[in-house]
Amino acid sequence: MELLKKLSQTPGIPGREERIRAVVKEELEKLADEVRVDAMGNVIALKKGKTGAKKIMISGHMDEIGFIVAQIDDKGFLRLNPVGGFDPRTLVAQRVVVHGRQDLPGVLMPGLKPVHIMTAEEAKAPLKLTDFFVDVGLPKEETEKLVRIGDPVTLNREFVEIGNNVSGKAMDDRAGIWVMLEALRQVGDHEADIYAVATVQEEVGLRGATTGAYGIRPDIGVALDVTLAVDTPGGTPQFQVTALGEGAAIKVMDSASISNYKLVDFMRDLAEKHGIKYQMEILPRGGTDAGAMERVHTGCPVITLSVPTRYVHSNVETINKEDIRNTARLLARFLETAHTGDFSL
Repeated sequence: MELLKKLSQTPGIPGREERIRAVVKEELEKLADEVRVDAMGNVIALKKGKTGAKKIMISGHMDEIGFIVAQIDDKGFLRLNPVGGFDPRTLVAQRVVVHGRQDLPGVLMPGLKPVHIMTAEEAKAPLKLTDFFVDVGLPKEETEKLVRIGDPVTLNREFVEIGNNVSGKAMDDRAGIWVMLEALRQVGDHEADIYAVATVQEEVGLRGATTGAYGIRPDIGVALDVTLAVDTPGGTPQFQVTALGEGAAIKVMDSASISNYKLVDFMRDLAEKHGIKYQMEILPRGGTDAGAMERVHTGCPVITLSVPTRYVHSNVETINKEDIRNTARLLARFLETAHTGDFSL
């Protein structure tokens, strides 16, 4: 899990993926025949197959939800613009890192009265993202020497192991990147050319996968992402989606794509053949890079393999260690055998 820890703790919000890109590129260079970075910032690695009978694009996004500095007020407090989807309730009293001319620790808080002097009506008001600011502990003049408008801000949370699970920030989608890298390590003989693409700007509209797929024109697209594990107090079986410890999630559909049903059956059969624990996933809201890959040029059959995750889009995203390993195993077996499948409709 040391690589996953490194991936989790390296910063990279949409449009500012340079640090995480360097980490992923270095890892892919150990595993692929060719590695390049495209104009948008995607890392595209090619692992050549025996015959190149098909082109398979596996896609996981590098970017994490975060903020950019939008304003420095008269007292040196930073106002923010979100980049990606946040639930304001998860952001109160958090530590962040402002990636300015140097990395600065900061405290993220809403601009509200302390509870001790808040009226009952004020206490009922819902939080908004526009309420939040960052305190870097410096006056405006010193802050402006170190921070510029547009600098990225990421949540600050240490990666930890908790029982059979691991927890940290940016599991969405550094877990998918880990699955990509581990599957490339495990894959045996394969006929198809494998294009492993670590994409940018997924959290703001599947942008990197769109340009990446446009250049590759894959025959098959496999997105790698996290999905909701609503298996905690407060959830209900009706809305569970997946559960931790129940295996890799084979996606049937989400709001961005409907998986090719032949790919779904192929993945399910592979999992059963190789004794890989799996579960089926239908996600009512949210999407993955599959939604971009299936729309480019004349399109291609797509599917998503997901890592079940608790507390998605928070800084304590939690996954099960066996689930992520099973996801990588299933992907590796697919890459070895995909050339045998007929996924045409």
